[in-house]
Amino acid sequence: MDSNRPEVWLRGPLTNMSPLLQPVAFALLQAHEEVISEMKAFPDEFLWTRPGGVASVGFHLQHLAGVLDRLFTYARGESLRPTQLDYLQNEESPPNASATPLELASRFGNQVEKSVAALRTFNESSLSDFRSVGRNKLPSTVFGLLVHAAEHTQRHVGQLLVTARVQKKSC
Repeated sequence: MDSNRPEVWLRGPLTNMSPLLQPVAFALLQAHEEVISEMKAFPDEFLWTRPGGVASVGFHLQHLAGVLDRLFTYARGESLRPTQLDYLQNEESPPNASATPLELASRFGNQVEKSVAALRTFNESSLSDFRSVGRNKLPSTVFGLLVHAAEHTQRHVGQLLVTARVQKKSC
């Protein structure tokens, strides 16, 4: 990451977005920048290894994209589609034999872009609307899902960065 550039939240407000949702967007955009920066020099051969039994970098990259897609689906009041459920079942497996860290990071980046665009469509008056989550229809709200999307992304990016840095040191 460019150490001379301020973090996303310090670059000013995003256009056409509720001030209440800007922190969610900032967290997602910051996470994407950190992932891209780390994956630029990450060795392909470590993408699916699990040092000490922790989740692989590949898993984290796929999970980050998938969970954003799922949480935003719930926030819109929709049920998951079969393709989303299939993706969830396969997050721990390479999408193809030649997938690279940067490709998976780019897929995550595409999902971040879709998520930020979706944030612009949410009306502040709908943020407290009830939403059910998962097969058990657990209770949440639009705002709860969007905030969880941000915090979950930040947590997994932190885990990904630690795993990636441990693996790079072992080279």
